[in-house]
Amino acid sequence: MNSVIQNIGRNVSDLDLLTQSLARNVKRWRTERGFTLDTLAARAGVSRGMLIQIEQARTNPSIGTVVKIGDALGVSVTTLLDYEQGPKVRIVPADQAVRLWHTDAGSYNRLLAGTEAPGPLEMWDWLLMPGEGSPSDPHPNGSVELVHVTAGELTLTVDGVVHHVPTGASVSFEANVPHRYANSGDAPLEMIMTVSVPPVR
Repeated sequence: MNSVIQNIGRNVSDLDLLTQSLARNVKRWRTERGFTLDTLAARAGVSRGMLIQIEQARTNPSIGTVVKIGDALGVSVTTLLDYEQGPKVRIVPADQAVRLWHTDAGSYNRLLAGTEAPGPLEMWDWLLMPGEGSPSDPHPNGSVELVHVTAGELTLTVDGVVHHVPTGASVSFEANVPHRYANSGDAPLEMIMTVSVPPVR
């Protein structure tokens, strides 16, 4: 899987800024939660060595790794990548939506916005080309996803059960089990997804 920082695809200064932001924010939230490196590594299912490299801004981790760390810390991906603590009203311009994953065929997802309310709450924009899909590991217990399909048909697999969500339909599901988004049709699939994760106790 491509790295989260490389997939943003802007310029070197932006990549450096986001790498430094991720390093600072992971360390900040780990300290605030009172987690040692070993504790966070165990909670996130990420190696201690990887966490050290992230906190020292020496690696560009995959989006899967960043999501796992965010879930373990109880903060959104947006919070981990944010380079400043924004005001209560925060507008994200279209050109600043962060593209975290993409394929050569043209599929992608973009993190449109995120906040802590009180746990991580994120809004995503997805495009899946015909025949493509993306799996997701289980989120913490209490996590919920809402999806609205704006074009095409979503083939959603939740805990091994397949569901078909056509254009204009919406679906909600508990996301603490393995799930996968796929486009089994012959037209591009476009959808908006919101993910709510409970705060860390």
